[in-house]
Amino acid sequence: MKISFLWLIISCVCILPWCLAQNSPADYLKVHNDARARVGVKPLEWDPGLQSYAHRHLSKYLRNCIPRLSNGCYGESLSSSVDEVGPLKEVTGKQVVEMWVEQKHNYDEETNSCVGGECRNYTQVVWRETTHVGCARVQCYNGAYMVACNYHPPGNYRGERPY
Repeated sequence: MKISFLWLIISCVCILPWCLAQNSPADYLKVHNDARARVGVKPLEWDPGLQSYAHRHLSKYLRNCIPRLSNGCYGESLSSSVDEVGPLKEVTGKQVVEMWVEQKHNYDEETNSCVGGECRNYTQVVWRETTHVGCARVQCYNGAYMVACNYHPPGNYRGERPY
């Protein structure tokens, strides 16, 4: 019995850093701020209040794992690892923000519009007026994951350029 308990403790200590990897505030900030640096925009700061807001909002959708916009006073990007087939593999917060940054390929700077796909998550990531971000990642009842980042001040105003 003591050996099993000791093995459990050792397992948790070894696995915990892996579980937390790529989901910390520093991980979210690095991807955001690397993208912002590439377009000459000041780095974001982490806001625990925005993180709590994102977590509370995602917690409303744990049953079906399909988040909806909160329609709050913050900018917001959402993602879920569920598709038409069901839950997909585990995703980290870092991977989700990297996916949003990849939307840059769909952003046409000349026309300030999305061309060939979604780009509004990317434009929020690099929005020049945004100064703070807070993100959360939750696991749904079906095993899938959702990630949300909230931004203050918000971006993506029609007719304005992100940077």
